[in-house]
Order: sequence, then structure tokens, then C-alpha cells
Amino acid sequence: MTNSPPGAPVAHGFPHLDTVRSAITALYRRLSADGVRTYATSLAPVDAAFADEDDLHLGAQRVARSLVQHLRLPDARMIVGFRAMEHAASVELTAGPEYFIELNDRFRTHRRDIGAALAHEITHVLLHRLGLEFPGTRANEILTDTTTAYLGTGWLLLDAFREDATSRQKLGYLTPEEFGYVLAKRAFAFDEDPSPWFTSPQAYTAYTKGRQRALDDLRRPPLTAAGWAGRRRYAKDRRYAQDHPGTAPDPSVPYAFETGADGLRVSFPCPTCHQRIRLPVRGRVSARCGLCRTRLECDT
Repeated sequence: MTNSPPGAPVAHGFPHLDTVRSAITALYRRLSADGVRTYATSLAPVDAAFADEDDLHLGAQRVARSLVQHLRLPDARMIVGFRAMEHAASVELTAGPEYFIELNDRFRTHRRDIGAALAHEITHVLLHRLGLEFPGTRANEILTDTTTAYLGTGWLLLDAFREDATSRQKLGYLTPEEFGYVLAKRAFAFDEDPSPWFTSPQAYTAYTKGRQRALDDLRRPPLTAAGWAGRRRYAKDRRYAQDHPGTAPDPSVPYAFETGADGLRVSFPCPTCHQRIRLPVRGRVSARCGLCRTRLECDT
């Protein structure tokens, strides 16, 4: 797992959003909707708490066991060590049941963030066992960060983001706002508010910005919650598609029209899992996503 060097600028915004959304889709496809719902309760803050007076190695093992239990890896044993290294942490992926996790020596004195580092590495183990990976190191790390956040332990990674006049720290590949986006998607799916757990003011701010972007996903046509401007643009695009069948879709909008044997259809991403949904253009309709089973109210 990467960490921003002390004092280095922290990237912000949503540069990895397409990969993040693909990761959420892949997670639902691999675990199923019921499988994802087994993680509906996040790791409790007390299970990752690490006081300065705690024994370093015993405390790290205790937090690791809590994360293993939360991520449904009961037959996996994490052996945690510390050494000087460039990255924040690393894990040796083997057949198990023992996995060796190494944490950067700086966590010896930054113990409050040990849970965040372990959450990312133990999620690597989960994905390894599931056989779920993306091509390329960066995409695979984004998958890991996204999975960590969506399955209920990634709020620790966002809470490790701190930025002031003299120092900066961020763990993981996602930007703070992207972590906020995934946590908000999870919050909407499971009716859970992670904001009371943040001890970092910068983490809370990033969460609110990510939450706003996640809310935008719920307000795009053909969903009935779309705003007036979006609905007007959708109606215009629909008329054009009806009058010009076979026209290539406009990449600037999230929906696309296609003409089939049964007439005009519209496809758009599910606001929960981002699997594309196809519906006939017939006005108001209630649909259910076949992947995550979210019920959607649409006006096609």
C-alpha cells in the first residue's frame, strides 16, 4: 500500500472514478448481492482502537484478528511485523493459512493508523482468496481500496488522511474524495452513516464531497429523481434517437439509446452497483437491477 511522503501534495478529486465503479460492479458479481449484504455492518471503531500504552505487537495482532473476523476470513492467520520500507505496508500472498504483513516502521509511533494499514493488506488477502483482481498494479490497488471501503473497513483509510500547515498524510491509492464516494455508496446501500467515526476533520470534509458525487448518481435520468435540467436533456436526446435510429451514443451522458425488434430501449448504469440496465422506452416504470437487486423508479 502506498502512502504520501510527509509534506508531499495530496491528490484530490475523482480521477479514478471509472475504475472505482468497475470495482463495485466486480465485487457484486463475485460475491452476489446476498454476499455483499453480509458486510452490512462496518467494523466498529473500538475494534481498531490502538492506545499508545498498548503493546505494539500484541495490539497489532489484536486489530488484525478483528479485521480477519470482519472480512470473513476465519481460517487466515496474520503475522504482523515492522521494518523500514518505502511503502506503508505490504503482504505476502500465499496459499495460507498464514500471511505475513509488514508495516512501515513509522507505525511504531503512529499507532492510531495501524488499523488502516492492516485493513488494506487483509483485503488483499480476501481478494486473493476470491480470485478477484484487475490487470495492472494501479487498477488492482484501486480495486483493493474500493473493496476495503465498500465492505466496511475502509473508513479507517479515509480517517488516516490528515492535512495541516506543516504536514500531510494519506494512505492508499484513492483520493480522499474517492474514499468518501465509496463510503457514501455503501452508506446508501446499507443505511449506515460513517461520519461520526471520523477523528480527522479533513476526512469528514472529503466524505461530504464524495457523498455529493454519490448523490449525483441517484439523480440522473432516466431515474425519476433526476432534476429538471437532466430530464429536459433526456427528453431531447430521446426524441433525437427516435428520429435518427442507429446514432452512436453521446459519451457525455450516462444513458444510451438503441433500437431493437421491440422498439427503442435505453441503457444506463445502476446507481448502486453500476451494472448497466436496459429498459424499453415506455414512460414510467419500476425496475429491479438483476445484479444488486436495487429497485429503481424510472421515467424512460
